[in-house]
Amino acid sequence: MKYIKIIVVLFLFTQNQIIGQADELPKEQRLEWFKDAKLGIFIHWGIYAVNGIDESWSFYNGYISYPDYMKQLDGFTAKNYDPEYWAKLIKESGAKYTVITTKHHDGVALWDTKFSDLNVVKKTKAKRDLITPFVNAARKENLKVGLYYSLLDWSNPNYPNFTRKEKKYENDSKKWEDFTKFNFGQLGELTKFNPDLYWFDGDWEQSAEKWKAKEIRKLLLEKTPTAIINSRLQGYGDYATPEQGVPITKPDNDYWELCMTINNSWGYQPNDKNYKSANQLIRILVDCISMGGNLLLDIAPKPDGTIPEEQAAVLKELGRWTNKHETAIYGTRTGIPQGHFNGYTALSKDKTILYLYVDNKPNGSLLIKGLKNPVNRIWVVGNGTKLNYNVVGKQYWSDVPGLLYIDLPEDVQDKEVTVIAIQLNGAVDLYREKGQVIENN
Repeated sequence: MKYIKIIVVLFLFTQNQIIGQADELPKEQRLEWFKDAKLGIFIHWGIYAVNGIDESWSFYNGYISYPDYMKQLDGFTAKNYDPEYWAKLIKESGAKYTVITTKHHDGVALWDTKFSDLNVVKKTKAKRDLITPFVNAARKENLKVGLYYSLLDWSNPNYPNFTRKEKKYENDSKKWEDFTKFNFGQLGELTKFNPDLYWFDGDWEQSAEKWKAKEIRKLLLEKTPTAIINSRLQGYGDYATPEQGVPITKPDNDYWELCMTINNSWGYQPNDKNYKSANQLIRILVDCISMGGNLLLDIAPKPDGTIPEEQAAVLKELGRWTNKHETAIYGTRTGIPQGHFNGYTALSKDKTILYLYVDNKPNGSLLIKGLKNPVNRIWVVGNGTKLNYNVVGKQYWSDVPGLLYIDLPEDVQDKEVTVIAIQLNGAVDLYREKGQVIENN
């Protein structure tokens, strides 16, 4: 009986999700641009940049007192904030979309919310809405716009949790009802931007029922039917969001992005100089591309709105590479299984072009195993150089393909990652069996 009950509950939950989403635009239609985008830029900006400390977590974990954390409101000026420059730099990086924090767990909103005085307009020297000008600038650069929003709010008096060791209350239905109205009020304000993407965070502290996740989804998609939602809405999102660590195997969800910091910190921390190099980030990007996912790379502006030079330099070098190799990035699909090529791969949408990402100096010719298709042409993406190739070991009596060797001269290799395109005769066809033997009769 116990297992029957579990199955019934799971069935009802699934049915509720289906019913709740029955009137939505098809998922494939809403997420088509996301599947093609491959690269996005995340922006963590808030008062935590003033002292260069962990966003929200520094007071939650007791590293600093809450009053001392909130003193940073006085130092957040945004005096050099240039949203047009931000948008142009993001565009230059090769990103197709951008996500900005509208409010982190500390509750400090970056727009002029009418539901709380804890916002940059009323409480900081910035004294203005910072979200609207960025959204406008990003759209001017034809970037898709995403808004990050923390479901939890450790500053709100009606939210139960405060720090790891301290709660404001245990059970108070009236306070929770008031907090829910507050959450829906702020989310309602954000719908005026008609964002392409909602990026939720903090859902782990409450259940989908308590958050009213189903109703949140309904609110957002009724206002903007084309919007997409990340996974952090207690089962009511559209795509997966692994964090920091590159997945070893392809996530189960057909739509996913890896969110990762440009150094080791989400927000601006001047002492964190451990920036990832352009080479490392390009290799992470192609790793994601090879598994059909995106990279959402985080940058962190200073409290005055300046983007650190180290971060800008990395984005520009990333842009050099993405601009050169755009045909092998945007709109591609998951590559061929590991074992056929010693490296990352991707396929064109029609699966007739196989892309190889070569992230080192090969010791001899490149090798592809198990490719049944005849090859029409092989070239270096970004400069068009045709490459010589030959097939070795193909036996007339066997269905097992030969070994495809491709010559890659050093003078055509990219200094970061070289990309090779293989035009196949037909959609990719791979040999996946164990091989054949001659049988003596």
